[in-house]
Amino acid sequence: MDARILRGFIMAISAAILWGLSGVSGQFLFQQRGVNVEWLITIRLLISGFCLLAFARFGEKQDILAIWQNKADVIQLLVFSILGMSAVQYTFFAAIKHSNAATATVMQYSGPIMIAVFLAIKYKRLPKITEFIAIIMAVAGTFLLVTHGNINTLSISGIALFFGLASAVTLAIYTLQPMGLLAKYNSSLIIGWGMFCGGVVFSFVKAPWQVEGHWDFQTYLFTSFVILLGALLAFYIYMSSVKILGGQKASLLASAEPLAATLLAVFWLGVPFSTIDWIGSLCIVSTVFLLSKSEAVGV
Repeated sequence: MDARILRGFIMAISAAILWGLSGVSGQFLFQQRGVNVEWLITIRLLISGFCLLAFARFGEKQDILAIWQNKADVIQLLVFSILGMSAVQYTFFAAIKHSNAATATVMQYSGPIMIAVFLAIKYKRLPKITEFIAIIMAVAGTFLLVTHGNINTLSISGIALFFGLASAVTLAIYTLQPMGLLAKYNSSLIIGWGMFCGGVVFSFVKAPWQVEGHWDFQTYLFTSFVILLGALLAFYIYMSSVKILGGQKASLLASAEPLAATLLAVFWLGVPFSTIDWIGSLCIVSTVFLLSKSEAVGV
């Protein structure tokens, strides 16, 4: 294998592992240290957004204020910040708080199904065979994950199910909505402003200085990890892998995230994960590979 391609593979998988670690770190902070979800979202978006914008300005020599000179672009950016960036972050971490990192991460990976259905409706066509199979597997996997096969009971709380499905929907919005902006501006600029503006909005929900929870060395360590490594570094090396491998291959390798989150949640935090949970997870994650064969979803 070419050294450059190998570097791309390593970067994509490393990003997936960092995202998985970030989710499990969030679970630790919420459930064992009492850190507030909304506060963590606010501080993560503000710091990560500021650092990405600084990188875009000084590392990539971009005019970071250019997007604010076009009213239509500003509206799109604000929609992306609130309904995309902020919403996907909040619903994902809320799902972790009310269930666990493994379940929340796997459920979010049904997002590509939402995209496939949306695009099929938008272009007024029936789903392709691979998309249809993926939809069935995603529904079956989610059913197994949240009910353990018993339709009369939920293995997770109703609120965890709500936030898990909401994270999949917001992931679809996060993926599709900024396509026009990404065609005009560098991704670090759009993601940077999306994070920073989202953090400003979330500051009205939970101000950065309203700190809660029990703070010790581990709290500081894992909070720093969620912000710096789970957001900044993961995004940077993933986008670098996209440049080398292309979006399709990079996203397939990034589907290692649910596996990483599940293994860490099980072996580090002791989250129970039964055989039927593994089967349901496999059904959902396999949809990414099925949809990679379709032109409908550019994942």
